[in-house]
Amino acid sequence: MPTRHNILFICQDPVSRKLIGDELARNEFHIDFAAELPEGAKIFKHHSYSLILIDLGAETQKALGYCEQIREQSKRIPVIILSDDTAMNTRMEAFQAGVDDYLLKPVYLPELFARMRVFIRRIEHPGTVEKLVVDDMEINLSNKIIVRNGVSINLTSKEFTLLVLLARNKNRIISKQEILEKVWNLGFDTGTNTIEVYISFLRSKIDKPFEKKLIHTKPGFGYYIK
Repeated sequence: MPTRHNILFICQDPVSRKLIGDELARNEFHIDFAAELPEGAKIFKHHSYSLILIDLGAETQKALGYCEQIREQSKRIPVIILSDDTAMNTRMEAFQAGVDDYLLKPVYLPELFARMRVFIRRIEHPGTVEKLVVDDMEINLSNKIIVRNGVSINLTSKEFTLLVLLARNKNRIISKQEILEKVWNLGFDTGTNTIEVYISFLRSKIDKPFEKKLIHTKPGFGYYIK
């Protein structure tokens, strides 16, 4: 039988809670429910989860401080937010708070479950290579630590995944489509500037504090690291 992964689902809307919860159960997930963030925070402290799913409708801002608390406790556990808030600023703030994925409602459930499985698979099977080195930067794949020129750099889960993709393909230009497929598990361009936003996040952390720049753009083609 497939492994039943433990999911913490924080959702204010009882209709969404039942609809998505029932489908999660049918897809071999075990779910603990919480209606509000304080209740979810209390449950999270006493149980182990493979992923946290948060649906606060349009009140996404309330979840961002909680996501930062989660990141203080665990760098690895994936967090996905379902939201009615379409503002790009909210999406960017969510990623900066450590959210791994941000999906607008109504959500296509097969896509949601596919994304959840990808995130869970990544933390369960991080790969066999322990370290990647690019110039004066070292990426430890086991403990998710990045050190550049002796300075430790903190990244969100999604930023880390993007950086590893670039580092594994050092000196090779990676197209936006390949990034979408391998980092976001999408086979099509959503039309948003999410990739540009994440490249900007990486540059501010990986390159900005240092004289030598590692992350580069080939206009019209994609991004590469050298």
